[in-house]
Amino acid sequence: MGREFVFVAVRQTWGEDRVFFLDEDGTLKSLPTGWTDAAAADVFVAMAAGRSPFRAEDLLGLAELIGRARPGNGSDGV
Repeated sequence: MGREFVFVAVRQTWGEDRVFFLDEDGTLKSLPTGWTDAAAADVFVAMAAGRSPFRAEDLLGLAELIGRARPGNGSDGV
C-alpha cells in the first residue's frame, strides 16, 4: 500500500482489464485493474462510505453458490 510505479498502460488480457507498470528493476509487470487506483470507483462502495462491507449483488451470488453446494439440493440426483 502506498507504493508508486511507472504506469505503462491499461489493457484487457486474460479476460480482464489489467494495469501494466514497471517495477523497481524496470521489469514490466501487471495486476488486475481492480487492485489499483486506476479502476473507476465502484458506485456502491463510494455511496456506502464504509457503512457496508458487502454489496447486495455479491451477497445474493454467495447465497446462490452456497445453495448449490449444499447436499440434497437436487443437483446430485438425490
